[in-house]
Amino acid sequence: MGSRKHNKAELIKEAKKQESFAKLVNCPTSPRKMRLIADMIRGMNVEQALHVLKHSPQDASGRLHKLLLSALANWQAKNEGTRMEDTSLYIKEIGVDGARSLKRIRTAPQGRAHRIRKRSNHVTLLIDNRVVKTTEQETANQALKTK
Repeated sequence: MGSRKHNKAELIKEAKKQESFAKLVNCPTSPRKMRLIADMIRGMNVEQALHVLKHSPQDASGRLHKLLLSALANWQAKNEGTRMEDTSLYIKEIGVDGARSLKRIRTAPQGRAHRIRKRSNHVTLLIDNRVVKTTEQETANQALKTK
């Protein structure tokens, strides 16, 4: 690998070290209900989002609270020497996708049957550091551009 590719790969690796994600798969809540809570915390600081989710009465907020704690634990595993209080972590992306639906039958009048769809969802949560430290090489490149 050439030196340029190696330097670029190191920069990408360092950038990915700052962000962390967690996934919740086949959560038995409808995607519509989960998206309401996800939209509420998108872009928030992590501490503020944890507080909002903890005191929110919806059932989906408890599941997202646990998922956010998992993403924080993943971030701590990547950045062992760094304290969470010193960084400004925020929720960069949160996505809610539909998952499998369980089909059930409910009896209806006059011998008919109605279909009940018990929906579930997948949630992907990505947290990142708001303040990204520039490397020495990037500051040197910026100094050259200004000259």
